Amino acid sequence: MAQIKSLADLKKMQADMLSKVDLREKAENPGSHVQIKVAMATCGIASGAKTVMEFFIDQLDKRGIGAVITQTGCMGYCYAEPTVEVTLPGQEPIVFGYVDTKKADEIIEKYIKTGELVDGIIPVNYEKID
Repeated sequence: MAQIKSLADLKKMQADMLSKVDLREKAENPGSHVQIKVAMATCGIASGAKTVMEFFIDQLDKRGIGAVITQTGCMGYCYAEPTVEVTLPGQEPIVFGYVDTKKADEIIEKYIKTGELVDGIIPVNYEKID
């Protein structure tokens, strides 16, 4: 974390944080952004989901990728924690398991940027009801 040496530094930090919160929690049209849901139930947190979520927040911002990043409860894949659901605009969500920061980087570089599937996809075991 950067040192705060003046009121201007503090105000800049506040503005940066507010813009991140606004994008994450108050996006007017989340379907137009990449959506990332990190499972943060007890099993996910114990497996490192907090670190993974912080990595996504930091790296997507640094790479200029507009994304709505949220935490969710249990996705039912406790055996594969940390789990992350990624939805690209106009596509069905894909759930990745065993996500650490290395796998998160691969998801950003290959799947989010180019649409290339990467290892670690958990097959869907449910049907959506419209």
